[in-house]
Amino acid sequence: MQKIEKAFDINGVLLKVFSSLESIKDERKIELIYEMEASIPKELKGDVVVFTRLLTKVLTFVFQNTKTKEIVLSLHAPDDFLYEEFISFKLNDIFIPKERIQDYLENNITKELEILEGKIIYDKDSDVQLNIPFQINELGYRRHYRLPDIGMLGKKVLLISESKKITQSIKKMFTYFLYKVDIGFEEFKKQGNDLSQYDILVIDDCIATDTFEQIVAKVQKKIPIKYVLLRDSHTHEVPHSDAVSTYLIKPVTQESIFELIAALFHNDIQPVANRPEVSKCILDLEKILHKNISVKAEVSSIDNLSSGNLNRIIEKEKELKNPLLNIKQGEENTQKMGLIYTKELKKFVEIFDRSDIYFRQIVNEKASNKIKDFCIDLEKHSKLIGAESMFRFADIVSLIFVYDKLDMLPIYPGKYHIELQNLLEAIRKHLNIKS
Repeated sequence: MQKIEKAFDINGVLLKVFSSLESIKDERKIELIYEMEASIPKELKGDVVVFTRLLTKVLTFVFQNTKTKEIVLSLHAPDDFLYEEFISFKLNDIFIPKERIQDYLENNITKELEILEGKIIYDKDSDVQLNIPFQINELGYRRHYRLPDIGMLGKKVLLISESKKITQSIKKMFTYFLYKVDIGFEEFKKQGNDLSQYDILVIDDCIATDTFEQIVAKVQKKIPIKYVLLRDSHTHEVPHSDAVSTYLIKPVTQESIFELIAALFHNDIQPVANRPEVSKCILDLEKILHKNISVKAEVSSIDNLSSGNLNRIIEKEKELKNPLLNIKQGEENTQKMGLIYTKELKKFVEIFDRSDIYFRQIVNEKASNKIKDFCIDLEKHSKLIGAESMFRFADIVSLIFVYDKLDMLPIYPGKYHIELQNLLEAIRKHLNIKS
């Protein structure tokens, strides 16, 4: 097959690949994150059809076989991208045996690699690395995303999300435009809990609450801060307060950040250095937002974990006192998705009543795939209704697969039986009060 070259936008390809993976992504509850170096040109020349097919095939394989909940595809290129250079596409921490990865790559994508003149790189520091040559579409340009006005450069961002991998990737993309980015509550505390020094506040949609948005609205009357919600592409539209300036939709690409900045500051291009002095705005964001990062989020954000950490994590989990049914949180979750809380409670009872018998059966059968699918389903429904203790239980069972400690599974059917009976009792009690 002949190589057909034409100009294409790398961001468009990444979004198209994401769209083609959306069903398996939702089924397996896996987050796809793009991490793009500043040296990656926006517009390239190459065989975009074959390239798109190659990325889709590789990521589909990874999604079907991984034990992690966050997949980061990193794009790297030389700093001096003059005409034609190799772009590296890397995947790490995907928890698939290297022999299995190598076997798949060598038997399933060689045709595409041959057309693209790319190659598989066998590097001990990467689970997957593919190097593919592309030409730059605009010769001589060093900066590939040009904001309409220089006054849009060099602003300051506070970014708060449960995922460190997402925040690190977004930080890198903001840095392209010479932005200073502080991540999380700790960095905010180091800045004196002073919100007035920031131009943009980006908050993960799953953390934000109606109460917080009311607070932001009051803050915006004192300081000119833009409030951005980071949200999933499939999130149902729900009304938000006027405090929300706009949304940043996942997966985030470099063009997403470019478009976000242009939209936020098209009528306000005054550089930070020339901005009028404003009074300090001290807020304890951690307290206001009721920070509650799950153990799984912590695990997915730490590199090079060893299986010896599992016992430490489980012991830490036991110390947490999570409510059986956080009704307020459940009502907020369902409202954001346009659902009715009591109906979702009834649905949970219908789905999981007597599921402890099924769980014991699949554990006895050592049916790994069935157990993983069961935990994914249990996590999804538990999180939605605010069943925080049950969500943590499913979290721990999932970690057993991440660390390949299946010998620990037999103790969990009994634990699940007790957890389930207590939760169903709490749900039925709430439904009887409502009826």
